[in-house]
Amino acid sequence: MAPSTASGPSTPDPLPDPLPEAADVVIIGGGVIGASIAFHLAEAGAGRVLLLERELPASGSSGKPIGGVRAQFSDPLNIRLGLRSLDAWRDFTRRPGADVGLETVGYLFLLGSERELATFTEGVEVQNAHGVPSRIITPREAHELCPYLDPSGLVAAAFSPTDGYALPRAAVTGYLRAARRLGATVRTRCPVTAIDTADGAVRAVRTPHGTVRTPAVICCAGAWSGAVGAMAGVDLPVTPLRRQIAFTGPLRPAPPRIPFTLDFDSTFYFHNDGADGLLIGLSDPAQQPGYGREFSREWLTSCRAAAARRAPELAGLPVTGGWAGLYELTPDRNALIGEAGHLDRFLYATGFSGHGFLQAPAVGEIVRDLYLRREPFLDVGPLAATRFGAGHAARPEAHII
Repeated sequence: MAPSTASGPSTPDPLPDPLPEAADVVIIGGGVIGASIAFHLAEAGAGRVLLLERELPASGSSGKPIGGVRAQFSDPLNIRLGLRSLDAWRDFTRRPGADVGLETVGYLFLLGSERELATFTEGVEVQNAHGVPSRIITPREAHELCPYLDPSGLVAAAFSPTDGYALPRAAVTGYLRAARRLGATVRTRCPVTAIDTADGAVRAVRTPHGTVRTPAVICCAGAWSGAVGAMAGVDLPVTPLRRQIAFTGPLRPAPPRIPFTLDFDSTFYFHNDGADGLLIGLSDPAQQPGYGREFSREWLTSCRAAAARRAPELAGLPVTGGWAGLYELTPDRNALIGEAGHLDRFLYATGFSGHGFLQAPAVGEIVRDLYLRREPFLDVGPLAATRFGAGHAARPEAHII
């Protein structure tokens, strides 16, 4: 957000509203996952819903993702999460009632080897079986969709026209506004400092502004979920990892409307940014875990090198700025969704490893149903945090697209 240019003496922040003494459920984390859950619970009439955010809504990972929404995954569970969420993103202006700038331009995965093609061919078969209209296309067809590409280095590409991208911060705002309208309470700048438990159950959450009695907690704290889980004795194996993107600013001529384009081998990606710019990014394999969120222009060297390989025209484009956010990684790069087995009513939805925004609507539904002890539309038992056992050793990814 740009700094204010208003003149005049500064005024102190207003005192926060007092915390309620009790709540039926406390959601920890005001990103898109927590906001979605708050909306779905409030809509279902789940009682006194309280969301606590340590800073401001979308100030963590949810304020700085690339905004991609898709159902192109290689396993049925993630495909179904993506499909359910795509339906919700398309309906967002009606329910909960906000414009999230959805651009249904498709997702285009660039494939540079026969091995990658074989992997994606299998994935497309699974996707098609679940109703995803993805397909394998030729390098020439990929170039027609995205003129920046050099097709000579491609073997093929995978494309689904119903994917795209949206505005994450607008989604958080829209969910929370609707949740408040339906009776939920949202408190910002209110970190949780402790979780009281007794006799195998949640009893209260403590904050610098007071203690709230509650029989239920839902952890949606993103990259900070490990520390929140530890407060209650729940092991949530989430590792923070910096990811960066950059912006070209206005270009002349303005870029054509292109798909969200991603080179599978290098992870270099780009899509339109507004009407006349581009967003570019790269998942740096040398990045070490940590909470650092400073944008580093040194990262641009690797990003430009990857661009030169697949979209040479982009390698020399000016960069007017950028930012860094945090992935919340798990050992197998799949989310953690479920309820702690040894602590009644401690639920969690975290560790999305870059897929949290795109899966948020479906996850809000699922966690709502888990809290209400109803059967969700999808069995998320395979996403329980206990799947890793002791040690949390990194394992091969269950899905690689």
